Amino acid sequence: MQYIPRLLEPIIDHTLKREKSILLLGPRQTGKTTLIQKFSHDLELSFILPDVRQRYEKNPSLLVKEVELLWTKKQPLMPLVVLDEIQKVPDILDVVQYLIDQKKAQFILTGSSARKLRRGTNINPLPGRVVALRLDPLTLQESAADRVEDRLYYGSLPGIFQTENTQDKERDLLSYVTQYLEEEIRSEAIVRNLGAFARFLEYAASESGQICNFRKLSQEIGVAHTTIAAYYQILEDCLLVEKIEALSQGSVRKRLNKTPKYLFFDLGVRRVSAREGMPLPLETLGRMFEQFVGLELIRYAKLSLKQIRIRFWRDHAGPEVDWVLDIEGRYIPVEVKWTDSPSESMAKSLHVFLDEYPQALKGYIVCQTLRSFQLTQRVEAVSWRDLHKIFEN
Repeated sequence: MQYIPRLLEPIIDHTLKREKSILLLGPRQTGKTTLIQKFSHDLELSFILPDVRQRYEKNPSLLVKEVELLWTKKQPLMPLVVLDEIQKVPDILDVVQYLIDQKKAQFILTGSSARKLRRGTNINPLPGRVVALRLDPLTLQESAADRVEDRLYYGSLPGIFQTENTQDKERDLLSYVTQYLEEEIRSEAIVRNLGAFARFLEYAASESGQICNFRKLSQEIGVAHTTIAAYYQILEDCLLVEKIEALSQGSVRKRLNKTPKYLFFDLGVRRVSAREGMPLPLETLGRMFEQFVGLELIRYAKLSLKQIRIRFWRDHAGPEVDWVLDIEGRYIPVEVKWTDSPSESMAKSLHVFLDEYPQALKGYIVCQTLRSFQLTQRVEAVSWRDLHKIFEN
């Protein structure tokens, strides 16, 4: 398949030129291995291969001997070493720290799960020694799309995005969901009751983008609500969902929602996990469009040099805003509408938000209009194709 340039590529290049090491996390099939091949390296080990993994599990210090030989040959330059799927041999991180501290190597460490790296009792997280980056599915800036429906149905994993036949796309998505459940959940023994987790995964996909109700889900699936919370943490650690916190600080309203939302990382994976066919009802398309915009905002925020958090805002008594960009204390509210001709009445909640938060000066309605235009004095209507412009204002 043709290589699609990634926005993360110049960031990785700049980081390596600073002689820093990198921890590159991302779900499977987002293109981590393909991206790494753009950078010349001296040694590459893939721990997804059983024989390679077992060799270094038995003797992690073997890496020291191999890297020191490379370092001797390359002085005064440091060799660049790639360790793929690092979470499968977490004990080797002590060796990585030693080699970094001795300035004998730079590393690109990749992983498709942060669970073992975050939760192991004796795991070395390499504090201050690596720059953590995240590779997500393709953004709009990386892969232009004429029809937003294609993103809502099939998502934007690079391999599936470049597959032309829709039946092949569907088959590949089904394989992705099935293999992930088998390989990541069963083989790593993350949960004991795989059947309950499989039912949870279907419900969680259906509820993606909605405010969570752990007790309702626990009743549907037949497990404790604390187990539901643990299941969501598994999805978060395995990079399958994004947790979106509510903006709950306000001086006027006292009943602001504080419960988070979860977004599946890819809408195609979400749809297949939820066992939804095609075509989707109009109401569902509207919800998926809202999630699509949220995911794009999250991905742009991760690539920004600014400290940006994506939140949402909801008053139990009425007004709500789909997404709020929290840019170092400055707010930008964003509403999403499945229409090509937004009306001023659609900006009502945005105006309520702007009135109540002086640190918010302007709001946006993201919709299907062909070109952006000023909807009201403080609200601009923006095409989904031009989402990145929100960050530029």
